[in-house]
Amino acid sequence: MAIPASVRPMLASAEALATKQDWDGAIATYEKVLAQVPNEPYTLVQLSYMYSLRGNYRRAEEFALAAARTGTTDEKILTELLPRLRTFNRGPELLACIERAGPPARMSIPLLIAAGAQLSYLNLPERAIDYLDEARRADPDYPTTLLARTQILTYLGRFDEAGQDVERAIRRAPEIAQGYWLRSGLRRQTAERNHIDAIRRELTRPGRTADDIALLSFALHKELDDLQRYDEAWHALMQACRAKRSRLNYDGRRMKQLFDVLSTFEPGEATGADTGPTPIFIVGMHRSGTTLLEQMLAGHPEVAALGELYDFTSGMRYATGHHCKGVIDATLVERAHGVDLSVAGQRYLDGVQWRLGGSRYFTDKLPSNFLNIGFIASALPRAKILHMVRDPVATCFSNLRELFSDANPYSYDLGELADYYGWYAELMKHWHARFAGRILDVEYARLLTEPETQLRRVAEFCGLSFDPAMLEFDSRRRGVVTASAVQVRSGVVIRDAPKWAPYQQWLAPLLCLNR
Repeated sequence: MAIPASVRPMLASAEALATKQDWDGAIATYEKVLAQVPNEPYTLVQLSYMYSLRGNYRRAEEFALAAARTGTTDEKILTELLPRLRTFNRGPELLACIERAGPPARMSIPLLIAAGAQLSYLNLPERAIDYLDEARRADPDYPTTLLARTQILTYLGRFDEAGQDVERAIRRAPEIAQGYWLRSGLRRQTAERNHIDAIRRELTRPGRTADDIALLSFALHKELDDLQRYDEAWHALMQACRAKRSRLNYDGRRMKQLFDVLSTFEPGEATGADTGPTPIFIVGMHRSGTTLLEQMLAGHPEVAALGELYDFTSGMRYATGHHCKGVIDATLVERAHGVDLSVAGQRYLDGVQWRLGGSRYFTDKLPSNFLNIGFIASALPRAKILHMVRDPVATCFSNLRELFSDANPYSYDLGELADYYGWYAELMKHWHARFAGRILDVEYARLLTEPETQLRRVAEFCGLSFDPAMLEFDSRRRGVVTASAVQVRSGVVIRDAPKWAPYQQWLAPLLCLNR
C-alpha cells in the first residue's frame, strides 16, 4: 500500500518526535496517520516500536500483529516487521510473513539475511541456512551474507564450511572485525597456524570503534590462550572487556535492587494449567553447563529440546502489561503483585505449541530464567526446574571470556561479575527454601564424571524413564544456537587443572567466591 503524499509530512513529524524520544507525541502523530490511512503497515510497525519504547507490551504486540495481518509483502516493511514479531515470540506469524514474501529465489539479499537472522533467533538454524544459502548463490562474495552464514553453520556444527565462508569474507572485507572473532572460535589455533599478527594489525586500523575493538580483542585473547601465551592473552581479554563494557549501560545498584525485590516477592498459590506438556526449565548462570544438559535430554524420545526461549518472558510481559528490557526488571516484579500468573503460564504453553510436534516434555534452557523461578512455580505447576551448578570461579571466568550480544552486561568487569554471582547464589538459596522440592540441582562436574548416575536422577525428577540414548549426546546433530555451539560437539573434556588456573594471579575478585 502506497503512503499518500498528503500524510507524509505527518509521518516526518512523527519520526522527528521519535528521534527526540517523545514517545507519547510520536504515538499520537502516528495514530493520526493511521486514522487517515487505516491498516497502513509501515505506520502499524512504527506504532509497535513506539509502544514498546513506552513500555506498553500489549499495545506494541497488537500493532505488530495488525501489521502482519495486512499481508504486506513490501520488503522494507518486512525487514522491520520480522524482528517485531520475534520480539513477541510470535513464531507462526513470523514464519507466515517469510513464506508470503515468496520462495527464497525471489527474495532480495537483505530480506534473505533478515529472514535467516530471525529464524536463528527462533532457534531454527536448519531453516535459517536455506535463506542464507540462497543469498550466497545470489552473490557468493557479499561479506554480510558470508558472515551470517558462518554463524549459522557454526550452530549447525558444519565447521569446515563455516571456515571457508569466513575466510572468504575476510579476504573480501578485512576491515570487518566480526570475521576475525568468528574465525577464532572455529578451531584450536597452533603455533604454525594462527591469525595473531593479522588481528593485531587490524586493531591498529584507524577509526576502529569500541565494538570493533571488543570483537578483535576477544579473538586475540582466544588465539593467544590456545597458544598458552597467558600474559598476552590476559591483556587482550582486559582490552576486550573494557571496550565492550564502555558500550553498555549497566548499573549494579539497579541490578541489586532487582534481586532484592525478587527475594521478597511472594507469588500466590500455583494456579496455572495442570494439564498438557511438561516444561523442563534448565536454569543457572550462563556458561554453567545448561547446553550440555539439554543436549543429553535431547536424546530422550519423549523430550523436544527447544533451546533458549524467551516465551516465558513474553508471558510475564503480557500478564503485567509491561515491556521491559531483558528477561525481567523491578517494574515487572512490582506489577506482578496481584496479577493472575496463570495467564502468563497459559500464554507460554500456547506460544510453544507450534514447536512441540506432539512431545509430552520439552526443554527451555534459557539460563537467566533463574530470575523467573518464583513466577514459573506459580504459573506452571507441572514445570520441572533443573538448576545447573558449576564451580563459581570456573563459571565466572567462562563468562568473562565470552562475548555476548548486549546480554549479561555484568560479565565484563571482575568486580561486577563477582557481585552478580553472589546475588545469584543468594537468590537460588531463597528459591530452594521457598519452593522446596521444585528445583533439582545438577552439578556440572558430576555430570561430566558420572553422566549415567546424574541423568537417572534428572529423569526421575522430571517423571521420565531413563533412556540410554541420553548418553549418546556426542552424536547429536541438532542445531545448537548458543555460545557453546563448538564446545558441545567437542565431547566431554575433563581437565587436570581448571581453565582459569593460568590466570589465577589476576582473578582475586572471583577467587573470593570459593570461600
